[in-house]
Amino acid sequence: MQSRLSNILSRRSRDNGDNESITVPEWAPVVDITEDEKEYLITAELPEINKEEIKLTVENGVLILAGERKRENEEKGKKYHRIERAYGSFVRTFALPDNADADKVNAEFKDGLLKVHIGKSEAARPKMIEVS
Repeated sequence: MQSRLSNILSRRSRDNGDNESITVPEWAPVVDITEDEKEYLITAELPEINKEEIKLTVENGVLILAGERKRENEEKGKKYHRIERAYGSFVRTFALPDNADADKVNAEFKDGLLKVHIGKSEAARPKMIEVS
């Protein structure tokens, strides 16, 4: 319920010029989070963003992904009928699990996809113990 309410409150309406109101969510990249025995992987879709505009930090057990997708300049002589893509600054935060190693975070960016690799600490990995 709280999530739904937050979604409703975070939306804003735009008038496309024909008095048709369009509700557009605030800009935030979508992510997939996966895990294997060695690491966590966060994959974020960041279309039309340069890697220089992406800021990635780890602080107090929280990974912060921030950046901005800039709106293209309106061209003279071009009539815009509808603009639904969201632009502007965004911030996504992710609480790191206890077994994540903040010193083992690296990222790669290619074709609009940011992949953030978060290694797991050695102490947190399960060890096989031989029973004698």
